[in-house]
Amino acid sequence: MWIHFLHYFLHFVAILVLAYLYKPESWKYNYFILLATMFVDVDHLWASPVFDPDRCSISYHTFHSPFFISMYFTTLLVVKQYHIRLIAIGLVFHMLTDALDCYLNQTW
Repeated sequence: MWIHFLHYFLHFVAILVLAYLYKPESWKYNYFILLATMFVDVDHLWASPVFDPDRCSISYHTFHSPFFISMYFTTLLVVKQYHIRLIAIGLVFHMLTDALDCYLNQTW
């Protein structure tokens, strides 16, 4: 149960800290952008079942595949535009959170 709490804490509360650290004067806008990156989970909708607590998202869902994850990291390292970089931060943090979840659930 604590693993689920940690997972959602990282997805919703920790990104609030990231939003503030990225640019404190626009933390609300940053938080909205980081929340919006959770739409990457749309790929869960074409899985069967849609939600399986024992399934590791990494490498299973389309946008959680190594190809897309490498694109998120590359974007983070290469692109310097404010909004694009913030989106990349959100996506990379999302993947790290999901990877931690896989590790803690020992489904990886």
